[in-house]
Amino acid sequence: MQLDDLNVLAAFLAVAEERSFTRAAKRVGVSRSALSHAVRGLEERIGVRLLSRTTRSVAPTSAGEQLIGRLRPALGDVALVLDEIAGLGERAAGRIRLVAPRVAAKMVVAPKLEEFTCAYPDIVLDITTDDSPLDLVAGRFDAGFTLASS
Repeated sequence: MQLDDLNVLAAFLAVAEERSFTRAAKRVGVSRSALSHAVRGLEERIGVRLLSRTTRSVAPTSAGEQLIGRLRPALGDVALVLDEIAGLGERAAGRIRLVAPRVAAKMVVAPKLEEFTCAYPDIVLDITTDDSPLDLVAGRFDAGFTLASS
């Protein structure tokens, strides 16, 4: 299936739901003529009439009703998946490698872990405790801190 096929199926569904080429064309954002040609092309390709047309009305045939019954949930699933995927770009996700001295990890980081994991469920914290000064880049850490001595 190609993207054009998906567009034609969505166009057919719009016509069937609106029961009008004019209203469906406005909803889909194409001309009435383009919509009519697309649906006619679909019918010719599959060899079955999907819509009964008169000068005043449009109604799905029994074959059209069968197609509508399968298309609605399928196109709904596609829309849902696209929305979910689009949402991935909006929320933080991935792995963060953090290095901290043992006492700091226990007293500063640990008390905040539950709050952090609730706020950012798609982030995995990889916490290393080490009391010696480390090179963050060489250790391939994303962040780290040391305790200042007075």
